[in-house]
Amino acid sequence: MTSKNTGVQGMEVQAKTRLLLALWDLGAAKQEVKKGELTKRIVTKSKKVADYQSIFKELEEKGAIAISKKGYSLVSPLGLEVLSEGLKSSDFRFEGAIVGTWTANALLKWIGEINGAVATTASGNGAKSGIKSYDEFKEVALEVYDQLNSDYNLNDLVPIYRIRREVGDRLSRDHFNKWLLEMQENDILQLMAGEMPDMTSDKREDSITIPGAGLRSYAKRLS
Repeated sequence: MTSKNTGVQGMEVQAKTRLLLALWDLGAAKQEVKKGELTKRIVTKSKKVADYQSIFKELEEKGAIAISKKGYSLVSPLGLEVLSEGLKSSDFRFEGAIVGTWTANALLKWIGEINGAVATTASGNGAKSGIKSYDEFKEVALEVYDQLNSDYNLNDLVPIYRIRREVGDRLSRDHFNKWLLEMQENDILQLMAGEMPDMTSDKREDSITIPGAGLRSYAKRLS
């Protein structure tokens, strides 16, 4: 890769990460942020809103953010993962000699929250705590279901792929499938088919397919 291409890539990482950090700091992971609020954060002497259009499109297509006529939302967990990767990237740099107050405060907030998350999810030897039983899975899955349903106003139809991604690597895919189906058998959740407007191949893969019954995209809590 030439130095010119490397420089362009670095600027794209900076702009993308700055945009995502601004959204996260404004609370976009929990509620929609108005376009004007974000504009105040990302517009600088060297950057205009128009400069971010291709980045908005890329992040929306990737599933990291959601865009409506009024504003933007940061889609969890993918949006947070992309932000984390950007902050860790060697291409991420601050522009100019002075760092804006909101940027510095947002980074301090991010570091504080990430450290807190690590502390609560780590065991005594520093490893992430895994889910080892059906009962533990049931408790975690219902907690994630309720949180997603509340945060994103999902009207009691929570996409299964989002539950799977929130649970993350705390258990295998096979155990997730087995125990989710067991929750349906016990009348705790109903796994439902249905068209998903923004369905992609990775979201389909992270949903669940029941042998002889087909794809199930949503979960509905019964108890």
